[in-house]
Amino acid sequence: MRKGANLNLETARQDMMRAAVDHAVFDGWSDATFGAACVDAGVDPDLAHALYPRGALDLAVAYHRAGDDAMVAALACEDMTALRFRDRVARAIRLRLETADRELVRRGAALFSLPQNAATGVALIWATSDAVWRALGDRSDDINWYSKRATLSAVYSTVVLYWLGDESAGCSATWEFLDRRIDDVMRFETFKAELRAAPLLGKVLAGPMKLLGRVHAPAGAPADHPGKQSRSRGA
Repeated sequence: MRKGANLNLETARQDMMRAAVDHAVFDGWSDATFGAACVDAGVDPDLAHALYPRGALDLAVAYHRAGDDAMVAALACEDMTALRFRDRVARAIRLRLETADRELVRRGAALFSLPQNAATGVALIWATSDAVWRALGDRSDDINWYSKRATLSAVYSTVVLYWLGDESAGCSATWEFLDRRIDDVMRFETFKAELRAAPLLGKVLAGPMKLLGRVHAPAGAPADHPGKQSRSRGA
C-alpha cells in the first residue's frame, strides 16, 4: 500500500476515535457509538470495521492507548530531576488520570469488566504500566521487567477504581491514596533488593518469582527477552 494511503487510513482511524468520545459519554462504548462515529467522521462502515475489527471495543482500546501516549508526552515535558523516584512514578500515574475523561474511563471499565473483554482490559493496564516504566527510563531485562509491571499494574488498577468514585476537591483523596499505594511498591522493591543481597535466599525464591512474573504477564507480553523487545518498540 502506498505511503499516502497509509496516512489516509491513520487519519480515518484518528477521526473515528475523536468522534466516538462525544457519543461514548452518553451511550458507552457501544454499537450506537460506533455507528455515530462513522457518520460524524465521514468514514464508510466497511472501512470502519476494517480499522476497528471489534467495533466499539477497539475504539475503547484506541482511547486508552491515546491516554498512554498523552501521559508519555506530558512526562517528556516535565523536569523531574529533583524528585525521588517514587514521586516520579506517582507523578506519571497522576498525569495519566488527569489527561483522561472520567466518564469515558468509567464506561471503558464497564466494558472491560465483561468476561469476554477481561483479557483485553488486563493487557491495557499492563501496557500502561509498561509505558510508565519505560518513560521513566526503566531498562530492566530480567525478572524485574515482570515484577515492576505486575506491581504497578495492581497499583494503577486500584487507583483508577478509587478515582472513579472520588468526590473530593481536586481529587485530593485519590492522590493521597496513590501515594500510599506507591509506598507499597517501593517496599516491594526494597524487599527484592534485600533478596539480591542474600544470595542463598534469592536462589530459593528465584523459581517462584519467575513463575509469578509469567502468571501476571498478559497474552502478548514478550516472554523470552522482554526488555529488548519492549525497547525496540519505542515509546
